Amino acid sequence: MARAVSTRRKVVFTVAAWIVALIIFFPILYTIITSFKSETEAIAGFRLIPSGTLESYAAVQGQYNYFRPFFNSVVISVGSTLLALLIAIPAAWSMAFSPTRRTKDILMWMLSTKMMPAVAVLFPIYIIFRDLGLLDSLFGLTVMLTMINLPIVVWMLYTYFREIPGEILEASRMDGASLWNEIVHVLTPMAVPGIASTMLLNIILAWNEAFWTIRLTATNAAPLTAFISSFSSPQGLFWAKLSAASTLAIAPILIMGWFSQKQLVRGLTFGAVK
Repeated sequence: MARAVSTRRKVVFTVAAWIVALIIFFPILYTIITSFKSETEAIAGFRLIPSGTLESYAAVQGQYNYFRPFFNSVVISVGSTLLALLIAIPAAWSMAFSPTRRTKDILMWMLSTKMMPAVAVLFPIYIIFRDLGLLDSLFGLTVMLTMINLPIVVWMLYTYFREIPGEILEASRMDGASLWNEIVHVLTPMAVPGIASTMLLNIILAWNEAFWTIRLTATNAAPLTAFISSFSSPQGLFWAKLSAASTLAIAPILIMGWFSQKQLVRGLTFGAVK
């Protein structure tokens, strides 16, 4: 029997949750507010009510065409996600349903690669990209972001696949299903919530990646992270224009996250509640 919760406690928890959410979201909110200020207002000090001017957005669009880096961000984030899923689904299947005594060691090794500072491998990665002609290319960035996020994708899918009863796959094998049919027609449909949440999380991670996208691109493949950094100059930071550029960069991912939040939560809790 579920424990009864008093109305007062519900109200307290609800108010506390809203306060925490507001604290977390406030930097984004203030960035959006600042984007509607003039540069004079932006540097004048803290103020929650802007003048409502759009001059910063006009200046941003006039200085740097927004749609080109937006297209680049879409290509590298979606492309790296699909490529990562193509590699991670068979890998996670093999580790979840055909484990060996080295499976846990491999998983820990993959996770340990995320603990290494990115700057530690900047020089060799840059040299490799230069020699292969992948600098400032969408293909090079797509491959790079795939390698960066692949350990997380494999770990998440491995966790989801472990929650699927192995008896179902055994039954499909008894019915004559091949390995390909087992993965595509049996396993994948059952893990759709987990795969969807993994895909959404990987898109967000790839969209927000700044370290590698700034250092491996110049103009042709520059995504929105490079678009934002272009408004930081030796002359100083133009806060209103920088806020407008940041708002334009985060708007698509915020909208996607808002509409897919139910699917994301469902996937992240996949298998937790039977």
